Amino acid sequence: MLNIHQKALKIALIGYGKMGKAIEAIAIEAGHAIVLKITSINKASITTSQLKEADVAIEFTNPESAKTNLFFCLDAGVPVVCGTTGWYDDLEDVKEYCIKKEGAMLTASNFSVGVNIFFEVNRMLATLMSKQENYRASILEIHHTEKKDTPSGTAITLVNDILAHNNKLRSWISGNTDDSTVLPITSKRIDPAPGTHMVNYDSAIDSIQINHTAHNREGFARGALAAAIFLVDKKGIFTMKDVLGI
Repeated sequence: MLNIHQKALKIALIGYGKMGKAIEAIAIEAGHAIVLKITSINKASITTSQLKEADVAIEFTNPESAKTNLFFCLDAGVPVVCGTTGWYDDLEDVKEYCIKKEGAMLTASNFSVGVNIFFEVNRMLATLMSKQENYRASILEIHHTEKKDTPSGTAITLVNDILAHNNKLRSWISGNTDDSTVLPITSKRIDPAPGTHMVNYDSAIDSIQINHTAHNREGFARGALAAAIFLVDKKGIFTMKDVLGI
């Protein structure tokens, strides 16, 4: 399922920063072709016809551009994988547009296989800890200084899954709080740091921690490419759970 050495695909990269370059290197190594690179410099000159040359698009840009980029792909009838975070207030609008256009899209706050397994462990632990009165939950996330959104999309996925499994918690906050019904997220920006996420449960007696640390961007890039391969020739809205069969 995660074999990225499948039939050669023609891929459009929307965004050509560190993640775009990492995906390009792995895609070419696997025998795929990058037929279009869309950046802030050439974006205005890219036509729908050019985009249609691609079998699938992979979008890693910024929260301000993501919705427009997704609409562009859906209008062109090109399946699109989106790794940009921080724009999810518009997610339902984009989903509705995808259904209207009978298109295909896959969004994820994190494409790493390890992180998506970590999400499942977090959900299991949240269910167990929901029955314990004496533990206080919190999240710590660390990224490089160029990370545009705070907290990270991965941290927000983690906290939303905890809230969904623990009715004693009603919301989350970026920063500290004394309110035991609010889950705090601490965000740090340190170079170099591809990404660390830690979920803590602290009591006066002991502490429980689970964490995931990325050593480089390769895991994210490989997961994004696997998602793109999965999405080709499909219709609908998907997540990494579909890609991994979770």
